[in-house]
Amino acid sequence: MNTLQHIAFVALLASTAPFFTGSAVAQSAMAAAVAKPVSLPDIAIGSPKAPVTITEYASMSCSHCAAFGENVFPMLRSRYIDTGKVRFVFREFPLDIKAAAASILARCIAKDDSEKYLGAVEILFKQQERLIAQTKDTLMFVGKLNGMSEQDVAACQENQAQFDKLTADQKYAYETLKVDSTPTFFVNGERLKGSMSFEELEERIKPLLRK
Repeated sequence: MNTLQHIAFVALLASTAPFFTGSAVAQSAMAAAVAKPVSLPDIAIGSPKAPVTITEYASMSCSHCAAFGENVFPMLRSRYIDTGKVRFVFREFPLDIKAAAASILARCIAKDDSEKYLGAVEILFKQQERLIAQTKDTLMFVGKLNGMSEQDVAACQENQAQFDKLTADQKYAYETLKVDSTPTFFVNGERLKGSMSFEELEERIKPLLRK
């Protein structure tokens, strides 16, 4: 490379650097905003030291969310979460009152245990059609499966403080993180909207593991 070529190359780097730096800074800022503690305790599994963090915003009434939970999440878990490469955070973004009620039930079942919460979510997703058609009966059914009495389920659904926290968290996601549909994923701060296959998600994960 002669002197003129070198000067031109340096000039090109200088002109493109702000774009890449700005993009990286924006993603880093978004990652920090996503990681900020919200009103309800985070449902998180995987190593806190994992190089990749995936945060999913989902609604219990969202069919694409249910499909992700059934078809993609098990592979994501076995290959990346359980092996310490990915930390997975699940957050509620209820699209309707039925989904909100189901989220609160899962919270009552779990008592801040992330594994119990995700187990309840798995059942609720499998009961999704029934949940939408017969909400109260389905909540009672899922509650009883997890050792709750009818009184326990009723008390859970009357806990206005929990619903207020859920609403506050959804407002933060909408206003600050620009979440307006489900599922929405954040992979180390990069926002990805809509359903994703395992292969599509893996394409995002692998380059981050090489850094």
